[in-house]
Amino acid sequence: MPEALDSAPYDALLLLSFGGPEGPDDVIPFLENVTRGRGIPTERLKEVGRHYYLFDGVSPINDQNRALLEVLRKDFADHGLDLPVYWGNRNWSPYLTDTLREMAADGRRRILTLATSAYASYSGCRQYRENLAEALRTLEDEGLEPPRVDKLRHFFNHPGFVEPMVDGVLAALADLPADVRDGAHLAFTTHSIPEAAADTSGPVEEHGEGGAYVAQHLEVARLVAAAVQERTGVERPWRLVYQSRSGAPHIPWLEPDICDHLEELGAGGAQAVVMAPIGFVSDHMEVRYDLDTEAAAKAAELGLPARRSATVGADPRFAAAVRDLVVERAAAERGLAVRRCALGGLGPSHDVCPVGCCPARAPKPAAAGADSPYA
Repeated sequence: MPEALDSAPYDALLLLSFGGPEGPDDVIPFLENVTRGRGIPTERLKEVGRHYYLFDGVSPINDQNRALLEVLRKDFADHGLDLPVYWGNRNWSPYLTDTLREMAADGRRRILTLATSAYASYSGCRQYRENLAEALRTLEDEGLEPPRVDKLRHFFNHPGFVEPMVDGVLAALADLPADVRDGAHLAFTTHSIPEAAADTSGPVEEHGEGGAYVAQHLEVARLVAAAVQERTGVERPWRLVYQSRSGAPHIPWLEPDICDHLEELGAGGAQAVVMAPIGFVSDHMEVRYDLDTEAAAKAAELGLPARRSATVGADPRFAAAVRDLVVERAAAERGLAVRRCALGGLGPSHDVCPVGCCPARAPKPAAAGADSPYA
């Protein structure tokens, strides 16, 4: 039997994700959940929904989360970490509020949250924290005592997140024709966000052009590119590019778009490209459609050999990283000195989001941070 690992003071882990539809009838209600309060007409939602209908109305994200749950539970059991793992989504079943209600009924009083977003940004961190606060407030309104909820630090530079991406790029390169493999460019992709949101991402002292969001992605791109060079002996050109832009066209968003970048590569005589979605923990519609469908079609139109590398998903190394982060945070909460694992020069992220971190346009209460009303 493995030596037991101590998760105290935590008595549960919450896997918190975005959620996605699981059939054609779910698509419009799911998109209504995602866009609630923005006044987006149903006709526009139906237009966006066409992407889902190409895949029978099913986003891969829920199955990916089920797989991650399985490997997390197995990893925890195999390594003596007695910590139950629950799953809740922001925008589809199982809903976050329902899961927190279940956790409270099970007697869970101190919960640690793994959000399926590795980087600092409003949509990737604070919005999850706002959803947690809203769900806890609902429990309070129902007469239940809300548990205390904390959130794991950003894990973008943890080896258990980076190393599976390195292997994914190597596998994608190996799948290219041999005569173009060494000349392949690397296009590291992530979700585009408004420039204003990028500039204010992370703690206040990190605000600036691109903020923590761009800096963290550039760090991961450098780490992956360097590891691929070391393993193959070939130095390849690379660039951080963006995908899945939405919103009003007059608002500046991070660029270049992946398809625009592919056109630049084609015009510049690039021999091939590997698209590496480093901004995404697992496959979902924005990977399957924006990269596997739209960007792949653009590359084919340009006659540019292209492959897409795998997301981290349910890789056992990522599950081991989550275990490491849980034990690390639990020890820190008990007042012990901890060794925080992080690759590159940025170092480990903060445990507790400070005031002013990744601010919203319209301030809302947010749990699991220095400004939490549920500390």
